[in-house]
Amino acid sequence: MKKQFKFVIAGCLSIFFNIALLYGQQGESLSVVPYPLKVNMGTGNVEIGDGALVFAESAGLRKSASLFNDYLKNRYHVNLGISSQNQTNTLISVSYDKNLDPEAYHLVVDQSKIEIKGGEAGVFYAFQTLLQLIEESDGKLTVPVLEIDDKPEFGYRGLMIDVSRHFRTLDEMKQIVDLMAHFKLNRLHWHLTDDQGWRLEIKKYPKLTEIAAWRDETIIGQYGDFKPFIYDGIKHGGYYTQEEARELVQYAADRKITVIPEIELPGHTSAVLAAYPELGSFEVKDGGVQKGTIVAKDEKGNLYNNEIYPKVPGYWGVLYNIYGPKESTFRFLEDVLTEVMDIFPSEYIHIGGDEVPKDHWKTSAIAQDFIKKNKLKDEHELQSFFIRRIEKFLNKNGRNLIGWDEILEGGLAPNATVMSWRGEAGGIEAAKMNHDVIMTPNSHMYIDHGQGSQADEPLFICCLLPLEKVYSYYPKPESLTEEQQKHILGVQANMWTEYVPSFAKMQYMVFPRLLALSEVAWMPKENKDYDAFFTSRLPKRLAELEYQEVNFRIPEAKIEISDADGKKFIKMTPSVKGSQIYYTYDGHQADRTSQLYRGEFLMPTPGDGQGPLKLKYIIVTPSNRESAVYSIEVK
Repeated sequence: MKKQFKFVIAGCLSIFFNIALLYGQQGESLSVVPYPLKVNMGTGNVEIGDGALVFAESAGLRKSASLFNDYLKNRYHVNLGISSQNQTNTLISVSYDKNLDPEAYHLVVDQSKIEIKGGEAGVFYAFQTLLQLIEESDGKLTVPVLEIDDKPEFGYRGLMIDVSRHFRTLDEMKQIVDLMAHFKLNRLHWHLTDDQGWRLEIKKYPKLTEIAAWRDETIIGQYGDFKPFIYDGIKHGGYYTQEEARELVQYAADRKITVIPEIELPGHTSAVLAAYPELGSFEVKDGGVQKGTIVAKDEKGNLYNNEIYPKVPGYWGVLYNIYGPKESTFRFLEDVLTEVMDIFPSEYIHIGGDEVPKDHWKTSAIAQDFIKKNKLKDEHELQSFFIRRIEKFLNKNGRNLIGWDEILEGGLAPNATVMSWRGEAGGIEAAKMNHDVIMTPNSHMYIDHGQGSQADEPLFICCLLPLEKVYSYYPKPESLTEEQQKHILGVQANMWTEYVPSFAKMQYMVFPRLLALSEVAWMPKENKDYDAFFTSRLPKRLAELEYQEVNFRIPEAKIEISDADGKKFIKMTPSVKGSQIYYTYDGHQADRTSQLYRGEFLMPTPGDGQGPLKLKYIIVTPSNRESAVYSIEVK
């Protein structure tokens, strides 16, 4: 990269913004994800080079400019100046526009300068768009002349990361935050506690990190493959100190992401009860559990490995261990949440509330006495009481409660926000009750589900969730009235990690589906176009992720089959810019010794009695990563 600052003008000397006015129509050359609301293409481009200046009128705007500059330095070795004073060599001018929505922005690139206007969040998103617009050629960085007006469709654009089942380091979480921010997501739902591990330091209860944060071993294979389970014998665990959690909260806030912690209750508590068994539903004697009490069952009631004492389990499923409804439990939870609220300034605290098997409550004298004392109908109302009690405490401290849709059972807490995961039904019910809703249905938003067949993909929990199905989702159910739809705050994808032991595999499961999520959350329904997303935007964005060494799943190529005079012509477009495709159609498996795709080709006609031919292929990316073998019948 040359060290002097200069502008490059390509094409005409004047700007013709009326040449290609695109209102949601997606130009072939504009590879921006999520695609902006309105794009007005001009002619020419401007160079970004060393010595150029970014002028930003406030510290908040300069923070986003600094992050933009950090990316340029790391990616392209270009270093801009950042100033609170407008000077003659100002290339990028950044200013507030109070007339825009908080996350909206206005971006203008002409032949001599770049202008950004918006609030602090909007300006940050404008810089992310600008980064994606950069083209590198002959050692120069250029941005096309254009004008963009952009804002998100939904205010809540989230990703949930489960660190309980498999722990992720602070640096790994920061990488996730960086990529979320780049694609304009703004909520990180941090699933910190579950049966298999507690991940946050609570100073008042040190056993949570001494005992509850560690399990002795983890099952091998798919849940249910082996009975009894086969374990790996490897201790697993970890936790975040409060200082580390605060560090991530600030790191995310600088990138306009709010971190929402989840502290599970009243179920998914086996790890807690391993550390503090007295918080369970049965009387504790001599530091153990009441004699004869079974605490390690699966959802069918099967006893595992004769485990009749509390421990942090190394197997998955819905476990029977739940908190006992008593004042000591509520004091514990309020103490924990007090420390949590001190770390996380988020408006919301997520309390789980899902998958609460009530068998222990049905047979627990403590639970039954509590039901009678508080004149509750049954164990469902006890669960509702539990949630309402915690909500009052959170509300008293200026916070709001989010729970999974099971918190509807027994009566919804007055101010609760519902996260609808078992399809959309819970969200629809809550919205009709005038409660706010975040849509995260397992049918479209559970990215722990597979992206191909079990035979071709790394181990996953169940089900098929390809990229296109994620992209197809729209969070506002048509069954709701326009007024009820206003309660749909947004959408979230969930990355559960029972079968995701490494960060590389997490990346593989999250990407590129997170890019589809970003367009679901940001773009109006009528502007979405999967073909344009897959063909025009995804290849360059995946090439950029590859440069950053993100281990995304390489999507299938786009296959176009045309029929002329009874003959089949095949056109193949790789999903990653710069990739090569190797293919066969003679029944052999495709590999790097197969025929290299060089352009549209003619498929042979099947012989008499021969069924459809099967086109098999692999994709090899510029960094030499290889996809699975994909196949398609050509009829």
